[in-house]
This record gives sequence, C-alpha cells and structure tokens, in this order.
Amino acid sequence: MGDMTEIDRQRRPGPRIEEVARLAGVSKSTVSRVINGEQYVSAKARDAVHTAITDLKYSPNQAARSLAGNKANAIALIVSEQGSRVLGDPFFAGVLRGVHAELTGRRIQLLLMLSRPEDHDDLLAYLAGGHVDGALLVSLHGDDPLPLLLQESGLPVVVGGRPLAAGSVPFVDSDNFTGGLDAVRHLVSLGRTRIATVAGPRDMAAGLDRLSGWRRGLGEARLSADLVAEADFTPESGALAMTELLDRAPGIDAVFVAADIIALGVLQVLHARGRRVPEDVAVVGFDDSLLASTATPPLTTVRQDVEQLGRTMTWRLLGELAGDTGLPPSLLLPTSLVRRASA
Repeated sequence: MGDMTEIDRQRRPGPRIEEVARLAGVSKSTVSRVINGEQYVSAKARDAVHTAITDLKYSPNQAARSLAGNKANAIALIVSEQGSRVLGDPFFAGVLRGVHAELTGRRIQLLLMLSRPEDHDDLLAYLAGGHVDGALLVSLHGDDPLPLLLQESGLPVVVGGRPLAAGSVPFVDSDNFTGGLDAVRHLVSLGRTRIATVAGPRDMAAGLDRLSGWRRGLGEARLSADLVAEADFTPESGALAMTELLDRAPGIDAVFVAADIIALGVLQVLHARGRRVPEDVAVVGFDDSLLASTATPPLTTVRQDVEQLGRTMTWRLLGELAGDTGLPPSLLLPTSLVRRASA
C-alpha cells in the first residue's frame, strides 16, 4: 500500500490553482492576481494565498502567470433583454447610473452588453477571454444558465435580482415580497375588498416575489386572491391585462401593478372604461420611476432604489475582485410605499 501511494504521488501532477484557491478560501482569479503582483487584493487574502502556495508547494510557471494575469481594468454589465426594451424602461437607466457612480474615480471601464440565449457561446468566449475582470447581470429570465457558466469559467459574477436557476452565484435584489405586501396592506386600509393584481412575468423572480407579497396581503385580510393577470414590463401588456381583469370582474375596486411602466397601460384602460382613479379603482405600482410621478393621476407606488441596486451590485463585484473575505452571498435592499393620488 505504501509503495502504491508513492507511485501515485510520483505520477500526480503538482497542485493546481483551484487547490490553492480552495485552501486559501478565495477565488481562482484572486490567486491569479496575487501571483501576478496585481492590486485590488486585500492584505488578508494575499497572506492566505501565499500561505496556501507554501503549504501546497505550488510553483506557477511563467506561462500560467501570463495566462492568469493581465488585468483588463474593465467590467461588463450584461442585460438579458432586447435593445428596444432596455432603451424604453427607466429601470435599466437607473441601474446603469448606479453602476457608473460606483465606478467613478476607479479607472475601470464599463462595457454594456445585451444577451440573448442564442448568443451565449459568443458572449462566453468574449468574457472568458480576458477582456473584462468581472460581470454584472440583470434581467435574467427563467433558468438562464449564463451566470453559472460564467462562474464556472472563473469570471467573478454578481446578478441583479434573485436568479431562478439553482447555484451559488451572488446576487443583489430589492425586497419585492415585502413591497407587494405593503401595497396590499395599504389598499386594504383604504377599505378596498376586490383587489386584483397585474403581475410581472413568472419567469423572473421580481414577478414571482411581488405576486407572493400580494397573495400574502390578501391572506392576512381574508380576501380572495383570484384576480390575477400577467404582463411583461410594457404598457401594452398592462393594458391587455387590465382589460382581461375588468371583463372577468367588473367590480374590481383596486389593483396592485408589478411595475410603473405596466401601470401606464392599466391607467389608460381604466380611463377608457370610465373608471375614476382612485374613487372607483385605486392603483398602486412598483418602482417609483419618473413614470409614476408624471402619470395621470400621479401614481402611488412601491419605491425600490434602482440606483442603489446598481451601486451595491458593483460594490459586491469590486469586493470580490479585491479578494475581500466575508462578502455576503446575497443582499436584499429595502422598499417603501410612496403615496400619491392614485391610491
């Protein structure tokens, strides 16, 4: 048995960078930065890597150094949407402002990239090819594998919004469940009893969590939770959903809408059907974007700080790039109700 162990030891290649990272408790990219003498690594992480290298007798060769190093001084913001949607929805502009604000003064370039499933191979090849040091992803749908694929390639990744795909990719999100719950509690406090919802897409955590908050609020009030219609994040889909709800239940006296941009279509249909807002139907949106304050009437809405979402995602990614230890795997940002004229 002892001879066999010695033979195995002789055949076994030297320790790999993955083993150094595991022993040091950091990412492979952090080990690479330490090996190449780069900045953005904390003293604690640097010491842990050097200790692991010594313990494992790891000797990176010059080729490995050249492959692992060469910091790009750039990060990517990847949006999983069509370009027309990105340009038309204030949410994305807010996230972009937050990311840019967090990067100000750091001499790190930002690449904005749009992602579609059919483009994943090309996107992966580009991002894993050393062009960026890390990636931020927003607006994921369903079980999109892109975050896990990027993580497996060794690229640090942070997702905006709770990813539905299983895995351990870090994310930052708003407290969508509590936001939906607060919206319904407010409508109940106004004496409304037939409270519908125009929910967001079920292939996104934001849509699912806001819908769950709505259901919870109606459950607390012992009211029926049967009036649900689904929309994507466009005014047109909001108009179609509100038309469907009114046709099913003309007695609706309130509606919680999963996004301000959807609520524009909801308000349009209510006006066209002769329903006064808020006298006949109270309306609460979600986001507190510029669309809410300029709607007719101005929209009561759940505020999420979208710029802070962008800033926090960027902070979390930069922390990982710096080799910081103890970073939270996920962060949930608070929401609050903003009362205006619609409810």
